Amino acid sequence: MRQPAKIPEKVERQSIRARQRLAVAVSVMLALSSGAGGAAAAAPDNKPYDDRLLRLSEILGAVHYLRELCGSNDGQFWRERMTELMDAEGSSALRRARLSRSFNQGYRSYSRTYIACTPSAQTAINKFLAEGVQISETLMKAIP
Repeated sequence: MRQPAKIPEKVERQSIRARQRLAVAVSVMLALSSGAGGAAAAAPDNKPYDDRLLRLSEILGAVHYLRELCGSNDGQFWRERMTELMDAEGSSALRRARLSRSFNQGYRSYSRTYIACTPSAQTAINKFLAEGVQISETLMKAIP
């Protein structure tokens, strides 16, 4: 079995900071959205921010796969964030299925593209983390 490529220290530090920012942003967004818990059940199944929420789910799936591939030892960290997102935003079985499908799509698409940790995989991780932070911050403003 091939060992993951050694990640340059500078890239790993940047990745850790981006991971922390995304985790905080997702957590804050989840806290804000869970405050609307009772209203969520009566609300329509589609929300105006669903496209961004689904993209965030896809990013979480891709990051979950890629960081594990590159030996980050995150364990189930990203899958747990996805579970929290589904708990906060999955007000119906259909919404939960859409969120789960997006996460799995992100995971599967990158598992077909990358079979080893490469500089390109590292670049993808960093781009996804940055995009995830941006989407989370936008969602925090959009969720009442």
